[in-house]
Amino acid sequence: MSLESARYETSVPFRAGTEGYASFRIPAVLATRGGTVLAFAEGRRDGADDFGDIDIVLKRSTDGGRTWGPLTPVSTNGHDLAGNPAPVLLGSGRILLVQVHNAAAATEDRIRRGLVTAEDGRRVFVQHSDDGGLAWSDPREITQDTKKPDWRWYATTPGHAIELQHGPHAGRIVVPANHSIPPAGTDNGTEAKYNGGHDLLSDDGGETWRIGYIDDNTDGYINVNETTAAELPDGRIYFSTRNDSPSPGNRADAYSSDGGDSLDLPFRPNAGVVGPIVEASVLQLARPDLLLYSGPADPASRALMTVRASRDGGVTWTPVHTVSGLPAAYSDLVRVDAGTVGLLFETGDFSAYSTITFRRIPVYDLMF
Repeated sequence: MSLESARYETSVPFRAGTEGYASFRIPAVLATRGGTVLAFAEGRRDGADDFGDIDIVLKRSTDGGRTWGPLTPVSTNGHDLAGNPAPVLLGSGRILLVQVHNAAAATEDRIRRGLVTAEDGRRVFVQHSDDGGLAWSDPREITQDTKKPDWRWYATTPGHAIELQHGPHAGRIVVPANHSIPPAGTDNGTEAKYNGGHDLLSDDGGETWRIGYIDDNTDGYINVNETTAAELPDGRIYFSTRNDSPSPGNRADAYSSDGGDSLDLPFRPNAGVVGPIVEASVLQLARPDLLLYSGPADPASRALMTVRASRDGGVTWTPVHTVSGLPAAYSDLVRVDAGTVGLLFETGDFSAYSTITFRRIPVYDLMF
């Protein structure tokens, strides 16, 4: 074993073409109070498409992400999709898993064009575990409280959600999400051209839910898509989103000073984060005071997975850890223990979607 590989321990919880699934995508990760690492993903049985027979699957690690237990399907939806896992660890120790389901007819294209009914479109569910991810409740639908009637495509996060720790909204659960909306002045049969962002909020441990901010930008400058969030030490929430519009850079961000009820300003481009159009992850460390960001750094393709760090709440970013120059796509960050950050990410030698890999990174390597 080389010094480099010994220092940055890696493991592969999910590999395409194994364990009954053609593909694994959409990683999400958290660590329990007892230090068990939970790696979630979409297990796609028949291929790599974003629709079809897809389960939310889980692997657990009791040694900090070095080795993994057996695969467990946590949420299934017959031969249709259960996906976009958004896990969050509550102060009580309960783990919530917010997610979306849809029917076979509800492909992305058909949903965006308004060719499926609201009942067949994407719906929102939540389930929980009280024993560190060993057993799970049945998914419970919360669509009525978390989705507007004219929203079409709908996705939670991807990646982990958060429970606020500071200020008057401590204990609130915040789940970033996105949706597509019809163009203004047209009927529902016209293909939607705009995405919007919003978040889901719960102040009672996930029993009831409501929509917080809504940011629908229809001028084509910002096209909010997959969004991740972190609570800053001053209590504000930092939101980072994939921007699908041709504005400076492919990232946009925003802040909320009222626990996610509203945004201080709408999402604005952040050209300082260079990378392709892709999902990313953010994680606030308390000690040291660092906001971390993970995502590919190649501006033209999904490759060069890199961790960046910020000491000013996401205004400026410094690259602090490059994983490799290989293809890489979606990712999620987790604090494994006092000295270690974990990165769960899509990667492979020739395709970003060959594996979902976990890397342990010493915290002192992320300081600058």
